[in-house]
Amino acid sequence: MCTAVIDVGGDGVVRLLAIRDEDPARAWDPLGEWWPDQPGVRGVRDRRAGGAWLAADSARRTLAVALNRHDELPEDGPAPLSRGLLVLDAVAGRLSDTMRRMRGFNLLDIGPTGARVLSWDGRELRETVLGPGVHMVAHDDVDDPDTVRIARWLPEFAARRAAGEEWAQAWLAIVDESAALPPTDDRALVRDNRPWGVPTLSLLYCLAEIGPDTFDLRYAELPEPGAWPAPA
Repeated sequence: MCTAVIDVGGDGVVRLLAIRDEDPARAWDPLGEWWPDQPGVRGVRDRRAGGAWLAADSARRTLAVALNRHDELPEDGPAPLSRGLLVLDAVAGRLSDTMRRMRGFNLLDIGPTGARVLSWDGRELRETVLGPGVHMVAHDDVDDPDTVRIARWLPEFAARRAAGEEWAQAWLAIVDESAALPPTDDRALVRDNRPWGVPTLSLLYCLAEIGPDTFDLRYAELPEPGAWPAPA
């Protein structure tokens, strides 16, 4: 139940805050170059499957991040492929029909021409092109008003950008404000999803700014699962 906030600017720059929710017992490697067959690609690697939750290629000016969503895959079908492979394919520009063999996802795909979200629920693959402005996506549709944390915080993220504040500092201040909620509250951005039947907690976040003349990607781990520090 990860969360991503995306600002598609009129200046051709896309800005991103992505918060990763995962089972703390599932090992990962921090932001780095982990894939010898894709030199220059940096990402957060899942050690079990070898793919990435988030990855970026500064030479291609691409970034992708996968968020899980509900699906309806047939129980008697083939074993699903890892969604982490989807992220690596996206930054390389080689997405294929194999994505239909994966569990449900929202794939945020950022490139030189803008940003889009590919959504797969086991039945239908849909594309949502992100127009100028601030958007949020989690485990359901883009800017979904029925996703409680989006309904609560999207207006806040959009207002801070409209006010012209420095985006990263302003957005982290919103996450800091949201941390006054218990992580089990469905409005929370830093989360403990176990009451919802999902064994995941917020573990880390990334900030990215990608444009014609900039490519900045930052990574930070939370002090403990489901806990938020004051923004630095």
